[in-house]
Amino acid sequence: MRLRTLLTTSALALGFAASAVQAAPDRAELMKQHRGGTLKLNAHGSAGTIDPQINYEAEFWQLLYTTNDGLVTFKKVEGKDSNDVVPDLAEAIPSPQDGGKTYVFKLRPGVKFSTGKDVMPSDVVASLQRVFKVSSPTAGSFFNGIVGADDCLKTPATCTLKDGVIGDDKAGTVTVHLTEPDADFFYKMSAVHASILPADTPAKDLGTTPAAATGPYMIESYNPDRGMKIVRNPYFKQFSADAQPDGYVDGIEYNFGLDDQAGVTAVANGQADWTFDDVPTDRLNELGTKYPKQVHVHTLLAYYYVPMNVNLAPFNNVKARQAVAYAVDRKALVGLFGGPNLASPLCQQLPAGMAGHEDYCPFTQKPGAKWTAPDMAKAKQLIEESGTKGAKITLIGDDKAIPKSIATYMQSLLRELGYDVDLRVVSHNIQFTYIQNTNNKVQISVSDWYQDYPAPSDFLGVLFSCASFHEGSDSSINISGFCDKKIDDDMKKAAATAVTDRAAADKMWAQVDREVTDAAPAAALFQPKRVDFVASRVGNFTYSDQIHFLFSQAWVQ
Repeated sequence: MRLRTLLTTSALALGFAASAVQAAPDRAELMKQHRGGTLKLNAHGSAGTIDPQINYEAEFWQLLYTTNDGLVTFKKVEGKDSNDVVPDLAEAIPSPQDGGKTYVFKLRPGVKFSTGKDVMPSDVVASLQRVFKVSSPTAGSFFNGIVGADDCLKTPATCTLKDGVIGDDKAGTVTVHLTEPDADFFYKMSAVHASILPADTPAKDLGTTPAAATGPYMIESYNPDRGMKIVRNPYFKQFSADAQPDGYVDGIEYNFGLDDQAGVTAVANGQADWTFDDVPTDRLNELGTKYPKQVHVHTLLAYYYVPMNVNLAPFNNVKARQAVAYAVDRKALVGLFGGPNLASPLCQQLPAGMAGHEDYCPFTQKPGAKWTAPDMAKAKQLIEESGTKGAKITLIGDDKAIPKSIATYMQSLLRELGYDVDLRVVSHNIQFTYIQNTNNKVQISVSDWYQDYPAPSDFLGVLFSCASFHEGSDSSINISGFCDKKIDDDMKKAAATAVTDRAAADKMWAQVDREVTDAAPAAALFQPKRVDFVASRVGNFTYSDQIHFLFSQAWVQ
């Protein structure tokens, strides 16, 4: 079985690498030829709220990038250029003023919401206020540099940002004042959470109610148990092909409920065009041999990891956390994911390829740059020293096939270390928010993280900074509850250095990566690749490093 998987995944990777990049035909001509039809998507489960300022799941961010816009966004193209920031609702990327603490955005005239209302500076002001009022997961990490953000984080309901974000409807401008220069400011403003919504959008989680759209598509209806219907936005007129290109298909149907196996079968049979879920490993041989032209493989700036709650026993003891990191057999987990051509062992929090990554692995038999093998003897020694052996643990898993298999492995491992472990598998639809909320007293869980933007702060700052930890909230992305003042200061120094010297800052982030890894608030497992399997009728598959499959750019025959 393992040998067959390795051969198959090699074929998949080679098949992708052999694809030649061709010069793009005239877009207007392509639109004439391919406009129309419905793209049919599948997922095992939905991804919670469709509020663009709250949802923090890759499954729905792919959609929300086609329905909503910010002042700036990531370029909607294939390849490395997809990491570039381009103007979106703003006419241009503004030059820094006041030493990098002030930016004046000029809005494009004539852009309308799907309600027919013009997008105005007052909508931008209200939207950035709303980020705090709804306690967006990134309010304290992406947007805390805006003047007045501290008060908004303390009392979200009364947030005004009156000195931080100033709109002028007559001039068509929005001025944003920062407390200090931020090298990642435009990256953060390109994320879905910075979507601009009408000023009268309720300051509460919209849940299943669609927000007004500015992109080529709008969500017409959403039932988390069944599916979602996306239709064309009747008020959309392409204002920038780089930022928000018009879509080819007339609509998108997203169906929920098929498990991983059934989702792949539906695509193979032409009943669906694509499935969000990871392809089960026992189907890779089939895809590689029967459907090689329909398979696309890409390395992800992402990782699977096991966050451990540093504020609850037994993982409030650093030796217990380090023991888990030593004991994990990362080779076995790579095998669960599909083999070494689809994943690679990872010991640290920054994935390979991310700025600031320097190979580092203290938790292995031969500590150094790379993981070699688990060190169970060292792990058991640390468990004895910690005095936590025999502790009762509940491990929270996800009901999707691969996360569930990882959680099952972790349960066995924790038992081998001497813990009394129960595994609780919850629906993918709620698992991510559940493990964030301290009220649920989650000791340990299995999770994954995909980059929001191409900078090390999006892993280290977002996942492990004090600002990302919010007790009693479903939007506390620092799942471990890790808050180390010294490391936090080192993060702030790295972020400040990046404003004038990215190379020096990357060295500082590498040091932060080592510090966080040593403290072990989370055990890194492996870095994945993405396998996208599409139906034979799907054309123009376009893959963005930031967004992944660009639904608006696919056509159906």
